[in-house]
Amino acid sequence: MALFSDVCRSARVLLAQCQRSAAAAAWLHCQPAARKYSQAAPEPEAVVSDNEDINKTFVNRNPRNLEQMALAVKDRGWATVWPSRKYYHRLVLRRTQKHTTAEVYSCDSTDPVLSCSTTEWALKRQLGSMRSVAACRAVGEVLAQRCCGAGITRLYYREVPWMFRSKANQSFWRAMKEGGVVLNEPKQKFV
Repeated sequence: MALFSDVCRSARVLLAQCQRSAAAAAWLHCQPAARKYSQAAPEPEAVVSDNEDINKTFVNRNPRNLEQMALAVKDRGWATVWPSRKYYHRLVLRRTQKHTTAEVYSCDSTDPVLSCSTTEWALKRQLGSMRSVAACRAVGEVLAQRCCGAGITRLYYREVPWMFRSKANQSFWRAMKEGGVVLNEPKQKFV
């Protein structure tokens, strides 16, 4: 009986090996010629388009981008000039006997970039006095809103110390800060 079970086991093993080798031969027969030999697949050719050409000269159409990253060059001016000319945008508050005016100047322009004044009809009809602390605060709030709308979030604001101590200047300064404008500029990064 033991001899019969050994012969059956050997026959099953031999039959399984034959079936495996036949299946392997059939599989190799169905494969393309590239699979039979060990060869690298051919590299696909790159498609070159005219849209992907790189321009030799680059023109920055958004110069404010360099200002916001503090990479743009600041004009230093003379050391004896006051106020200093190391700024991208400067905030100036003027109070005359009749009106209050705040203006934002660019470093390379003598004309204001943005301005707000109590001479504007919308502010004038809301205020009782054009020169009071409330007028300075209202001018600061409106100018801060305009600066944020124009994308100017950092300004250089330097006032003479004895003028800065007044309540009107303090309320203007607070209104600008509460409006989302930072009243100092980052130091220039030299790359």
